[in-house]
Amino acid sequence: MLEADAIIVGAGPAGLACAASMRELNLQAVILEKADAVAPVWRRHYDRLHLHTDRGHSGLPGMTMPRTYPRYPSRAQVVDYLESYAMQFGLHPIFNSAVQTVRRDGAGWRVETAQQQFTAPVVVIATGWADFPHRPSWPGSNAYQGAVIHSSEYRNPAAYAGKRVLVVGFGNSGGEIALDLAEAGVDVTLAVRGPVQILPRELLGLPILTWAIAQARLPARVADFINAPAIRLAVGPVRNLGLKIARKGPRRMIEEDHRVPLLDVGTLARIRDGAIKLRGGIERFTADGVVFAETPAEPFDDVILATGFRPDLRKLLPDSRGVFADHGMPVATGRTTAEPGLFFCGLIASPTGQLREIGIEAKRIAQLAAIHLAH
Repeated sequence: MLEADAIIVGAGPAGLACAASMRELNLQAVILEKADAVAPVWRRHYDRLHLHTDRGHSGLPGMTMPRTYPRYPSRAQVVDYLESYAMQFGLHPIFNSAVQTVRRDGAGWRVETAQQQFTAPVVVIATGWADFPHRPSWPGSNAYQGAVIHSSEYRNPAAYAGKRVLVVGFGNSGGEIALDLAEAGVDVTLAVRGPVQILPRELLGLPILTWAIAQARLPARVADFINAPAIRLAVGPVRNLGLKIARKGPRRMIEEDHRVPLLDVGTLARIRDGAIKLRGGIERFTADGVVFAETPAEPFDDVILATGFRPDLRKLLPDSRGVFADHGMPVATGRTTAEPGLFFCGLIASPTGQLREIGIEAKRIAQLAAIHLAH
């Protein structure tokens, strides 16, 4: 049984950042990763993906992203960066070690995998949420004869040449996948069920994240009110496209609903020029397509569900109390929890950038872990 100061579950950005931050405080952390390499989720993302946050605000503690990277690094560059980060800090995760349960063991924690048990006074859950795809169902889904995949399984447009494709959902994955298909000449339609929020990736020449950071101390309602005119001007009119803007502003949407608005990287332009068609919510499936709530049935060869992720970590921590909300996501991330020595990192959407928030949380967790170990 291997012992350490801390066990970290996951070798993505959050797990690596926590381990590096702990190492800076001379704490020994063991990283457990169920895949066979660091950053497994980033390796699985669709090919065209780029960071929606700029390079300058996306580096992890102790190592900035290379200046040779563009303002918005590609998926492959993020993977290269995370590999280099692990090497820089001498982080050696134990791969192919899927954690089954995390349970209290006296004053500490026992982490069980199929191969081994680990104990430590501190445990950090840094799994992310990409392993929990949400796949809603509709009447008639079983009768549909086309292929239905989740956006996490999409890679590139090659398999969709000459087909009619429906993308369900207007988040960042849905918007960018529809754009990817449209730019490849695929006949693509976006199903958008309700009101949305759209942000430009840049505002007045600055990354939108820069504005969010500058206004971080403002109440969400105030920030949304101040920004609304400039955002409307940058995004342009959308009601004539068939889109409804949500009453709740982007910042409130993130903080209260944990929903990230669409950061437009070209999707709206292709909706405006007709390359991406818009429809409302789905009422039911047919054998060869979909009936929408407000429009007639249309045939589709394939459906891509960009319907997000719904992690439920209660199975991982079956005995823990007071740390989860009703849906199985942590009440607090990057802070102390109701269970001494248990931390979560990077598991709540942030209006100031997920990687930036991961870095802040990782340093705070390392400091809190050191305090916990000293008592």
